[in-house]
Amino acid sequence: MPSTCKRILVTGGAGFLGSHLCDRLVTQGHDVICVDNLFTSQKSNIAHLLGKPNFEFIRHDVTHPLWLEVDEIYNAACPAAPGHYQYNPIKTMKTSVLGAINVLGMAKRCKAKILQFSTSEVYGDPTVHPQPESYRGNVNPIGPRACYDEGKRAAETLFFDYQRSNRVNIRVVRIFNTFGPRMHPYDGRVVSNFIRQALHNEDITIFGEGKQSRSFCYVSDLIEGIVRMMNGPDDFIGPVNLGNPDEFTMLELAQKVIALTGSKSRLVYKPMPADDPTQRQPDITLAKSKLGWQPTIKLDEGLKKTIEYLRSIDITQFRAPTPNY
Repeated sequence: MPSTCKRILVTGGAGFLGSHLCDRLVTQGHDVICVDNLFTSQKSNIAHLLGKPNFEFIRHDVTHPLWLEVDEIYNAACPAAPGHYQYNPIKTMKTSVLGAINVLGMAKRCKAKILQFSTSEVYGDPTVHPQPESYRGNVNPIGPRACYDEGKRAAETLFFDYQRSNRVNIRVVRIFNTFGPRMHPYDGRVVSNFIRQALHNEDITIFGEGKQSRSFCYVSDLIEGIVRMMNGPDDFIGPVNLGNPDEFTMLELAQKVIALTGSKSRLVYKPMPADDPTQRQPDITLAKSKLGWQPTIKLDEGLKKTIEYLRSIDITQFRAPTPNY
C-alpha cells in the first residue's frame, strides 16, 4: 500500500494501455477514476475492476470539460491506430488538443501532477535513426496521418506552455509500439492484425516489401516506465522515449507470428500507405539514465502471451470501431 493514497484520474482508462495502468494503480491502493468514451476501447478491459471500492468509471469524452478533484492525471485518451484516428481526423485533433487543454486546466486548478501519453509518431518518418528526444521530427502536416501526429505534437506544446506559464507539474512520455493482452482484435495495429489473421488462417497483409521496421515493447514494461516517470523527480519532465530498442521488419514479425501460432496463413503484399514510416526505433538512453528503466521482455515471450490472450477471447463479442478494419 502507498504511504499516501492518491486520487488519480486516467483518461482513456478503458483502453489497451489505460486499463493496464488502472490495474497497476488500483493494486497499489490508490483511488482511481477511469474516464473513457469507449470509442475504440472495451468496457470488458476494466470489468474486473468495477466492483473495487477504489475504482470508478465515468463514460465521458475529454473534448468536453470535466470537473474533478484529483492529485494526479494520466492523459491517455486518443485513438492510436491509423484506421481509427483517420476515420474522423477532425475529432482526433480535437481529442489531442481540446483534451489536453481540459485536463491541463484541471491540473492547474487542482495543483495536480499530470502526465501526457505522447507518441513516437511525433518523429514522423524519421531521417535520424534511432530517434533521440532531441530529434524534432519529419512530419507531413497535411498528410492523412497528420491529425494524430500533429495533434500529439500540439498537445506536447500545450503541456510545456502550461508548465512555463502556469507552473503546472507536467511529465511527457513518447510511447513507441506497444503490444500485449487486451489489444483490440480490430485495432488495426500490426501485432494484433497479424495474430488475428494467423489464428484464423487468413492471408497476412504485408505493406510494401515488408522491410519497414518497428520496435515492439511489451505492455508491462511500458507501464513500469510510465509509473516511474510520474513518480520521478520534478526536475525531469521529459519528453522521454519509452519503447523497446530491439528492431524487427514487418516480414520478420509476420514469420514469427506464423511460427508461434502454427498458422497456415499466406503472406499477401499491398502498396505502402501514405506517410507510413520506414523505420521506428527508440533511443532510450535518457530513460535508462533518468529512470533506471529498460524493457525486460523479449518479442517472442510477449508474442506468446498476446497470442494466448487473442486465442482466449470470443472474437464475435468485439466489433471493429470503424469501417476501416
